[in-house]
Amino acid sequence: MTGMEIDIEKNIQRKRSTYQSLDETFDIQNETYRGQQYSQIYFARLHLMRTLLYSLVTHWKPHVPVCTVLGLEEGKECIIVGTLYKHMKLKPCVLDEYSKERSAVPLVKPHNFMHPDDHLVLEDESGRVKLGGTVLSPSKYVTGGVVALHGKETTAGDFLVLDVFEAGLAPQIEPQLKSREDKYVVFVSGVSVGSSTSNPLQFQLLVDHITGHLGDDQEQGIAAEIVHVVFAGNSVEIPSGLLNGQNLASKDQSRLSEPVQELDIWLTQIAAGVSVDIMPGSNDPANFALPQQPLNRCLFPGSRAYNTFNLCTNPHCFELDGVRFLGTSGQNIDDLKKYSEARDELEFMERTLKWRHLAPTAPNTLGSEGQLVRLISVPKFCDTGIAVVLNLRNLECHTLSFGAQFSP
Repeated sequence: MTGMEIDIEKNIQRKRSTYQSLDETFDIQNETYRGQQYSQIYFARLHLMRTLLYSLVTHWKPHVPVCTVLGLEEGKECIIVGTLYKHMKLKPCVLDEYSKERSAVPLVKPHNFMHPDDHLVLEDESGRVKLGGTVLSPSKYVTGGVVALHGKETTAGDFLVLDVFEAGLAPQIEPQLKSREDKYVVFVSGVSVGSSTSNPLQFQLLVDHITGHLGDDQEQGIAAEIVHVVFAGNSVEIPSGLLNGQNLASKDQSRLSEPVQELDIWLTQIAAGVSVDIMPGSNDPANFALPQQPLNRCLFPGSRAYNTFNLCTNPHCFELDGVRFLGTSGQNIDDLKKYSEARDELEFMERTLKWRHLAPTAPNTLGSEGQLVRLISVPKFCDTGIAVVLNLRNLECHTLSFGAQFSP
């Protein structure tokens, strides 16, 4: 046992929970690129979702016939099922990116590519048709979603949409919310160790709270009810100037590894007393495209010594005491922000559930029948000092806020 481990066991008697990783879905094993770009992914998505939607539309509009895009007849009402494609005037392409490198004037807005002239198209294997009417708002939808549309073909050859049917939430496993005692899961995102905005003192306060080294007996009692911690991506930030493809000097190699070494020290403190998951994010040393694979164990010589330390995929799925969790490091929601509009992040997240697609904009599990779902948007810790806590007993959430002044 390490000194840290002994100290924790003397101070708090931590509650236990049953944990099971379900990340096999996102593991990449022996996949090879076959040269068809993303066509096979879109085909597989359409085949899976269309089979599901066909089984549901018979209850939605039982007297309306279902046909393909090629089988449309002018003025005849029907239901078509296919993949949405969004024509966007401002959407960047390879030529735009090339031109941008040669020009000082940006060609697109960096935060959002929406334009009033955007319009939607529905596509299946037989063809594609432009969608019209006011029912289907281009500002809400993105390329990649599979939907069923009730409407009719117009004289102009467009499909006038009269109603929209989305897959909705999937049937849910029975949540085991039978525990009469409080057990908490802590979610932290965007610690960004190594960045200019990262505050070591703030992070240490979080670690001390989780491990029961902060506060009086009451605070330690609350810490004892923390059964799991999830670091949801962007845990480190490597100085971008070092990643320029050139050979690094020895001093620069040290700077490259320092953020990860510092993160490992903190994670070791947590893993010594409570189970912890760490997911990769867009800034972490992992593959870039979703699904991101787990960070390499060699990066965490201290933390990996504990069987409570779990290196996870992004997206990450697991069960804890019968409650299923599914989350990402945020790239899918960031992308939806670029190509559609919503009130806030939670509305974007809700749409992914109703569409039954976690990342519809990516070239690539969660009905409204009493399902119980808690949506959690975790803020960036290095900017806010906030972590989110979920109670497994009733799925209620609250935040932990840590404020600290730090001068690098």
